[in-house]
Amino acid sequence: MTVLRSYVGGGWITPTGAGRPVLDAVTGEQVASVSSEGVDMAAALDHGRSTGGPALRELTFHQRAALLGSLGSLLREHRKELYALSARTGATLADAKFDVDGGIGVLFSYASRAKRELPNDTVYVEGAVEPLSKAGQFVGQHVLTARHGVAVQINAFNFPVWGPLEKLAPAFLAGVPSLVKPASQTAYLTVRLVELMAGSGLLPEGSLQLVCGSVGDLFDHLGGQDLVSFTGSAATARTLRANRAVVGQSVRFNAEADSLNCSILGPDAVAGTPEFDLYVRQLVTEMTVKAGQKCTAIRRALVPAGVADDVTEAAGELLARVVVGNPAADGVRMGPLASLEQREEVRRSLKALLAAGRLVFGDAEHVDVVGADAGRGAFLSPLLVRADGADRAEPHEVEAFGPVSTIIGYHDTTEAIELAARGMGSLAGSVVTADAGFARDVVLGVAPWHGRLLVLDRDDAAESTGHGSPLPMLVHGGPGRAGGGEEMGGVRGILHYMQRTAVQASPRVLAAVTSRWVSGAERSTDSGHPFRKSLADLRPGDTVTAGPRRVTLEDVEHFAEFTGDTFYAHMDDEAARANPLFGGRIAHGYLVLSFAAGLFVQPDPGPVLASHGLENLRFLRPVYPGDELSVTLTCKQIIPREDAEHGEVTWDVDVTNQDGVSVAKYDVLALVAKQWPRR
Repeated sequence: MTVLRSYVGGGWITPTGAGRPVLDAVTGEQVASVSSEGVDMAAALDHGRSTGGPALRELTFHQRAALLGSLGSLLREHRKELYALSARTGATLADAKFDVDGGIGVLFSYASRAKRELPNDTVYVEGAVEPLSKAGQFVGQHVLTARHGVAVQINAFNFPVWGPLEKLAPAFLAGVPSLVKPASQTAYLTVRLVELMAGSGLLPEGSLQLVCGSVGDLFDHLGGQDLVSFTGSAATARTLRANRAVVGQSVRFNAEADSLNCSILGPDAVAGTPEFDLYVRQLVTEMTVKAGQKCTAIRRALVPAGVADDVTEAAGELLARVVVGNPAADGVRMGPLASLEQREEVRRSLKALLAAGRLVFGDAEHVDVVGADAGRGAFLSPLLVRADGADRAEPHEVEAFGPVSTIIGYHDTTEAIELAARGMGSLAGSVVTADAGFARDVVLGVAPWHGRLLVLDRDDAAESTGHGSPLPMLVHGGPGRAGGGEEMGGVRGILHYMQRTAVQASPRVLAAVTSRWVSGAERSTDSGHPFRKSLADLRPGDTVTAGPRRVTLEDVEHFAEFTGDTFYAHMDDEAARANPLFGGRIAHGYLVLSFAAGLFVQPDPGPVLASHGLENLRFLRPVYPGDELSVTLTCKQIIPREDAEHGEVTWDVDVTNQDGVSVAKYDVLALVAKQWPRR
């Protein structure tokens, strides 16, 4: 038996007290004891702020991403060890992979996204520059910087690996250190996870800490730069939110709490259709994966009243094939709940549900178990309830956090939407139908009460990740009962840990703050053509101006013949004059872009390796035969890549006519060598 240690202040601390016993969910044997006695919570927070935060903030987004990727690779090598420990929590191998591989996948996903979507800098610039004056010398820009606090991350027992990693990844990328507090029932798995991460030498000192056991007086020491991400019961979330320091210091608090998720079967999906079969399989899967101990599991199965019997019978047939037992035994599909206490809590919730319906599958007091003693482990049968009617409150208010779901009949689309909304806020919902019109009505009808919605049909079934699978690129959270928060969601999840600030300044100063050229700031034309400069020599503001080039009617007609674009505004003089926007024949927009490229491109081999796109293209004014075009190309932003011999450069392009009026503006994206000639 192990006394679980906490990792704070750069070292491992053994608790001073005996602690609370933690039992193996399968055998009932004591695995460990857990306590936070002896942990100085104030000192742990101070260590994160004073050591971890500065170390992370010195790194760019790309450097942090590289560390996350390396961390993911390290953990992937230890998956089998983590799977084995997961079995003691009651997880089957499939459950363990859902948790372990899912968490590692979040690290890789965030590392990749940061390299693609974030600059190789410590400042994130959001949105366009806002002009604040007529002359253009007073502008505004939103920038985001890392908060100078600690991200306190409180996790639930059901995902001891995925939970910490999905919170750690965006906070780490944002430059904010994490203090992880796992649920006691499965804390031994999180401890091993942190041992691997802390022992890797990959993470800056103070960027990751772990407290096992009670939070003690941790919340009393929180400050205005700190953040809390909580996963657990709504009652606990309310208590923590009401803490005097949280309220008084306006601590940013994100909660993921109770969730009576629903899945709605469309009226078209009768027995024998692919959608009917998909619905039943998904329902049974959500009831039995992790023994139903998922915050996204289906608690309410909303089905047309006329097919409720068919759904009940089909689900019962599949549930009867589910083998419950020791995850190590062959053929076992569902393990025990995480603890005996959790099993008793589910039984109490089931009694409340049965006040509004009847049990149509399973036995709450008995289950046949393979490879284990049912009397010692926290085993429970899958339990399917059939509601007597849709009006009773219990199915819409009571969450049995285990392998329990309730079938509820509805009569029309309006009632289905109303029943879904009675959950008062859910993390995830699904609609299973081949009827796109029904899907639209339901999605728009229930969206205000849901953080995520899956529409499942025969078209996407083979590639769908399923009702209960949170994905790092999509937000995970929900309104109302579900906590009102959001996690992950790609870059959104990173920005949650940062402070958005509106900066008002001159273009010159704003360019210095954001490390990117801003219209109105100085340009440099004294050091040669920017296309001849390697990344090491190029600077924002480096500019070349070229032209003019006269556009002729012959150019327009040749371009039309060559490309096949014979739109009337280019080829039919009478029709073009009748167009109220033009008043005559005009040049193709893409002809203007081609002429602009011909003016600014430097043709000889050089550091510009390739162009890989255009952004923010706008045609601002028609170009007529006889107009003369000039172009100004300015280096706008430079993003070196950490893992390549080149970087990305954004070039601002402004095409003007003979009157100096802009006819087109856009950004050109290019890959530029870091050194030229290349070594």
